[in-house]
Amino acid sequence: MRSRAPQGPARTLLVIDDEPLILDCFRYLFPPSEVKLVTATSASEGIRLFSETRPDVVTLDIGLPDISGLEALRRLREADARVPVILVTGQGTAATAIEAMRLGAFDYVLKPPDPDALCKLLSRAFEVSRLMRVPAKVPGAQSEDEACLEAGDLLIGRSPPMQEVYKSIGRVAPQDVTALILGESGTGKELVARAIYHYSRRADKPFLAINCAAIPESLLESELFGHEKGAFTGADRRRIGKFEQCHEGTLFLDEVGDMSPMIQTKILRVLQGGEFERVGGSETIKTSVRIIAATNRDLEARVTSGHFRGDLYYRLNVFTIRLPPLRDRGDDIPLLARHFLKRFSRDFGKQVHEYAPEALELLSRYAWPGNVRELQSVVKQALLEAVGPVIVPGFLPGTLRSDQPATNPSEQLSPPRAADLAVFIGERLRSGSTHLHAETLALMERVLLTEVLRHTAGNLSHAARILGITRPTLRTKLADAGLAIDRTLLESGDNRDIAQNSDG
Repeated sequence: MRSRAPQGPARTLLVIDDEPLILDCFRYLFPPSEVKLVTATSASEGIRLFSETRPDVVTLDIGLPDISGLEALRRLREADARVPVILVTGQGTAATAIEAMRLGAFDYVLKPPDPDALCKLLSRAFEVSRLMRVPAKVPGAQSEDEACLEAGDLLIGRSPPMQEVYKSIGRVAPQDVTALILGESGTGKELVARAIYHYSRRADKPFLAINCAAIPESLLESELFGHEKGAFTGADRRRIGKFEQCHEGTLFLDEVGDMSPMIQTKILRVLQGGEFERVGGSETIKTSVRIIAATNRDLEARVTSGHFRGDLYYRLNVFTIRLPPLRDRGDDIPLLARHFLKRFSRDFGKQVHEYAPEALELLSRYAWPGNVRELQSVVKQALLEAVGPVIVPGFLPGTLRSDQPATNPSEQLSPPRAADLAVFIGERLRSGSTHLHAETLALMERVLLTEVLRHTAGNLSHAARILGITRPTLRTKLADAGLAIDRTLLESGDNRDIAQNSDG
């Protein structure tokens, strides 16, 4: 079965390789509907096409006929350091590829590339490229309605709390200091971090993000600092970590409140002296990285309880931005709801233009325990249910239509409407969907999470073990699916009417 990159808008991939078989492999894996493929068989041709096509990602063969892959990499990095470059190399030149990574390459793969591994790597590279190159903007003179149709991600909101956030971004972005973003899950901390990056003096350098709560401690240390070959079981090659990879750029550390004491100590050393060692290594590596940190934890309380280093907290807390929860943002809720409706209607290829007044009223009075992330999920669900150009209350999830809206995402979980998969797929085919793969996977994941949580009686740790994911990842998936745990979900075993437009 052929591997595919995730569906979405066309992205440009520049492949620089003189082997026809490798070029054919890329053409097979990435059809034109998903990726615009540009190919070059020499370094000089690739460098020219890089300037002309402005690709999102580049794959670069080290053994090229005119100039070396290392020299080509240097020239590409000089032209635009934000574009991820993946090295493709034969077994005999792995050391050269590692040296290239020290010069700023995103990663490398060995020939012949494994299709599934290559697709996963390129998916990550495309996402990193998007974070660096798609601006995260604060509102300007134009209206949100005009801005939401532009390329870029916009911070939406006119409420006084959000005005303070915009002012804070403007104050800290030009200053090359550490920033700490505090706020509940789903309030948009990564978007604020990207806005700081895009308005900073390092905007032409790399931006990388890592969720410290979603990765086990042993793997997190390697992700951040890299490791030497043989440092631990499975370390079959040297790995370059985020701090080395992001030299002169900006590193976003999300959920820093969940880091282990050992990781906290190593982060503190980087902040104090700009140096570290790879796992299993003795070489001291210097780096210049601006850190933007974020957490939904009360770090002061964790310092008091001994779970977070006070000296690290003071190093991170040079400038703090506190994001308000959505329930405290008043009239921003209709603004955000309309923004997401326009954005996702376009993505889903649906002609849905407005909300019925009753639907907007339901959105406005709901408590939004999952904040902006939950609102996004609700708008997507409503669009999938919608028939006609207007969102009416019947298209919204049952949680919003109940008299007792959920207030705590860790304790409330509303049952999804059930799914007869064949009926759902048939309806989406008849509607002319062009995102059926993503829609079906979202529906299947919603049912999967519901059934596993019923099986575990709402025990998130047990559910995470069954699913083979971490507890923070499970919480993120629940929020993305717009699910909150309640007794109705845990006791009900009937999933037969998910795809139906009932009001239940």
